[in-house]
Amino acid sequence: MTGAVRWVPAHNIHLTLKFLGDVSPANMTVLMNILRAEVGRQRSFSLSIAGLGAFPTTHRPRVLWVGVEAPPQLSALARLVENETRKLGYSPEERPFSAHLTLGRVSQNASPLEVRQVAETLALIQVGPLGDAAVREVVLFKSVLTPQGAEYSALLKVPLQP
Repeated sequence: MTGAVRWVPAHNIHLTLKFLGDVSPANMTVLMNILRAEVGRQRSFSLSIAGLGAFPTTHRPRVLWVGVEAPPQLSALARLVENETRKLGYSPEERPFSAHLTLGRVSQNASPLEVRQVAETLALIQVGPLGDAAVREVVLFKSVLTPQGAEYSALLKVPLQP
């Protein structure tokens, strides 16, 4: 089962508010200005990390994650980013916002037996509270997919209000 999951390196674990895909240079400038103005008005907050799960379900795992318990500010921040990017022509997310940190992805080459083993292992593991984290900024990342996985670089960091 060891090759069935591609684990996310610790330095790449992040909480995604909105995935945009390709962004034109013109839209990038507008997007950065919107994030500075709108996101920069939001207040910082704390969230808790707890629980373990999978998308689409733990019986058919594709993405393995730990959960995020956050105050309403996190959902409000995600809605704000969603609404502002929609104005720029980006498609709205069809699924409701689900705060999580991706730990790994089950390989597309995993055999049905390996997928079942991952699901059975998930069913045996109970993950309680792992800790709290202060959210003090929103970062706009550029991601480049490589054979070794995604490489992220920060394009903009917007501090939240204390």
